[in-house]
Amino acid sequence: MFPTTDGHQWISVTDAAGESWMFDVTFLTSGFACIYGDGCKSISPKAEENSALGCCVHGAHFTDDDDRDETAAYAALLTADTWQHLGVAAAKGGPFKKKGGGWKTRKHDGACIFLNREGFAGGAGCALHSAAVAFGQKPMDWKPDVCWQVPIRLEIHTDDNGHDTMMVKAWDRRDWGEGGAAFDWWCIESDEAYEHDVPLYKSSEDELRTLVGDLVYERFVAVIEETRRQGPATAVSIG
Repeated sequence: MFPTTDGHQWISVTDAAGESWMFDVTFLTSGFACIYGDGCKSISPKAEENSALGCCVHGAHFTDDDDRDETAAYAALLTADTWQHLGVAAAKGGPFKKKGGGWKTRKHDGACIFLNREGFAGGAGCALHSAAVAFGQKPMDWKPDVCWQVPIRLEIHTDDNGHDTMMVKAWDRRDWGEGGAAFDWWCIESDEAYEHDVPLYKSSEDELRTLVGDLVYERFVAVIEETRRQGPATAVSIG
């Protein structure tokens, strides 16, 4: 493991193509877990009013057209019993809108149009998430990429020779650009979000495998286990 100036330690893994992957092991072995509905203060002001909105207050920006189209296909499976704002979406021409050259989910009543509010007979929370669970499927397959990737961020850095280094880390405020500074609260910075008994790399195994692939994930886990056997001072990498 390699310490950095911010006190975090990183693990280095090489994939089958020889590309480098760097994992923020300090974050990924922590007890971080999403606390939506269990202490989340929302990222907008007036926590006591917006805690039920979580980080859905801005809607979700899609990473590309495929991300949007896949979400649209699953959204088509929702009904008025499972999606509180189905009628609103239909009246507005669909649940998505174009903004700043890209696509995002519409907002309704102060948050993402897919967010069912408290008191809705079909249950509060993300309609896509709830429907996926009801169908016995993974919520991450139904939702926009950003909704299941956060709090884990994948950055790709390319050097002058075209060599890529992939970095797997936490989403910081700065990663959101100017908008991050405006967040009234951000869970990555909150002690309350780190009290889960299961380390993040295990609780978010599905998400990590999707982001980095099975081989890289399994090599990363092997490094963690080997490091723990040898002691915290040992630097280990796997090619």
